[in-house]
Amino acid sequence: MSFYIHIQDTPNPNAVKFISRYTVKASGKSNYRNPEEATANPLAGKLFEFPGVTQLFFFDNYITVSKDPTVDWTEISEGIVKLLQESLPEHDPNYVDENSNPVVDRSTLSPELREIEEALDRTIRPALAMDGGGLDVVERKDGVVYIKYQGACGSCPSSVGGTLMAIQGVLRDEVDPDIEVVDVGGGLTGYW
Repeated sequence: MSFYIHIQDTPNPNAVKFISRYTVKASGKSNYRNPEEATANPLAGKLFEFPGVTQLFFFDNYITVSKDPTVDWTEISEGIVKLLQESLPEHDPNYVDENSNPVVDRSTLSPELREIEEALDRTIRPALAMDGGGLDVVERKDGVVYIKYQGACGSCPSSVGGTLMAIQGVLRDEVDPDIEVVDVGGGLTGYW
């Protein structure tokens, strides 16, 4: 039985959001950068079989697929839609693997981190989710908030500049005027 999959462009030309009526991740989110990280999620493993797929982001009712810039979307999008139509009715959205980020119990956070998370929830995360991505706060140390982008945001040129500055501006306005924000994605060790 076939059903409609909405394909939504993102600000990142190498990432597209595939939106379904089916839930793909019931709680939290998953970000995969390669097939080895996706072994506990059969659907993700199948998506990595498409030429040029470099990253997958599972959240709520959508999957953001990022690809190598040398591959054209017309080469793979139809096959992805067909795979999702065949696989989503049987996909278990309650899966858990080491690349799943559970919903954080805010009551266990320090008041300062809770304030940062709440500010990001109110101002930044909804826009990132609309664009097929997200971010995690890794830690706050010595006046610096370390974040990690996910999904379309992880490889988007605007994440490095404009979005990072917007996040820092919001946190300076709402939390601490001297706060700095640093993206730890892109190969910094100790944060993955």
